[in-house]
Amino acid sequence: RQVRKAKLRLNTRDNNFCSDQETMKLVIASLLAGCAAAFAPASQSGRPSTAARESVADLESLAKKLNPLVGFYDPLDLSGKEFWGTSNEETIGFLRESEVKHGRIAMFAFVGYIVHANGIHFPWAMQLDGTPFPTVSSAPEAWDSISDAAKLQIFAFIGFLEFYREVACEKHYMKGGKIGEFPAFDAKVIPGGALNYYDPFGKNKNMSAEQKERGLRKELNNGRLAMLGIFGFLSEAKIEGSVPALKGVISHYDGEFMAPLAKSILPSL
Repeated sequence: RQVRKAKLRLNTRDNNFCSDQETMKLVIASLLAGCAAAFAPASQSGRPSTAARESVADLESLAKKLNPLVGFYDPLDLSGKEFWGTSNEETIGFLRESEVKHGRIAMFAFVGYIVHANGIHFPWAMQLDGTPFPTVSSAPEAWDSISDAAKLQIFAFIGFLEFYREVACEKHYMKGGKIGEFPAFDAKVIPGGALNYYDPFGKNKNMSAEQKERGLRKELNNGRLAMLGIFGFLSEAKIEGSVPALKGVISHYDGEFMAPLAKSILPSL
């Protein structure tokens, strides 16, 4: 009897412990769901709720549409991988989103490099202390002239955009969501909710599915060309003559491309 009573007490304790664990899990899940819901975008009419995940066959078909001469080119077999234990389709979604994102950044960088190389800048002060925008001969020199405090603010804003993209889309790009989409800001959470980085002029919402697909293909091609272009600028700026077509056109740069801050924060951590 005493053994039975002891077993019953142990079972009761185990059940209570498991119950406490389950309760804690539910509480944490509820908090996380509440945080995610706070950043969820307002529902938009006309937006499809589902999207098909892409496969290697879809990439091969897309490659022919993008460039019939080159076709599908994947020497590292990235399209056949499964990153971080995910499925192949999820990995392809990650790679597709990464290409669109890097292509957009490269297009900004390519145009920005040309603007700064020609000494063009805003006429007003760059910082609150009155520091003006510098007149330089290259974009890297313009970046070096920005204070580290201002650079950290830029990084923080970019980090926020990345976070919002991950949590606020109707469907994640690794789960079959739209590639390259950026959700509109919800006015209930962020002031100025009407701001829409994905379609600021409301042009895309009136386009057909075929027009949107064709536009995305153009963006992919322009992004790939811009990535090659900006690396050409950087290569010539660092190693004169490495890009013969740009010799004497791009000014030499003595700084470090891979050192975004004047003083590294890593040693102080």
